[in-house]
Amino acid sequence: MSDTPPPELRTEEDDTGAEHVRVPVRIEEAFAAAAMAAIFLISFGNVVIRYTTSASFAFTEEFSVFLLVFMTFVGASAAFASNEHIRITFFLGRMPAGLRWLCEIVTLLATTLMFSLILWYGAEVTFDEWKWGETSPGMGNPVWIYTIWLPILSAAILLRVLGRGWARLIRPKILGR
Repeated sequence: MSDTPPPELRTEEDDTGAEHVRVPVRIEEAFAAAAMAAIFLISFGNVVIRYTTSASFAFTEEFSVFLLVFMTFVGASAAFASNEHIRITFFLGRMPAGLRWLCEIVTLLATTLMFSLILWYGAEVTFDEWKWGETSPGMGNPVWIYTIWLPILSAAILLRVLGRGWARLIRPKILGR
């Protein structure tokens, strides 16, 4: 099953795979790769130490979970920027153009609502953790240094979603495509 957009929702750049975005997707790709590499190094180092000394690094789980969440949000941002987010193209490709456009609107609205809520509540949680000086059980680090990334990365995803909405829905209407 192909993940390319239907012809009515494609731009010329989609066909070449080089659609222009103002902020390069390479930024998210680099952050995701760095997070994956860090998870690998932390986990591999922990396995080696555990095997050779029967001891374990205490921080590995704490950092690995944080890095996995970070990588997920960065990947979601990259997916929306490059129009590779999850969708059901089998059904979308068989719909009339007007219904496809409506599905794009519903997708953008639902995604915007969801990440707006994550941004809002993530900011509230981060502020509460900072205000009350909550620390992590494993390392004793301030928890807000982990949770502050939820609102930051949610804002990045929202910017990508809104940019994608502009590029796919509004700009073609203005330009008469």
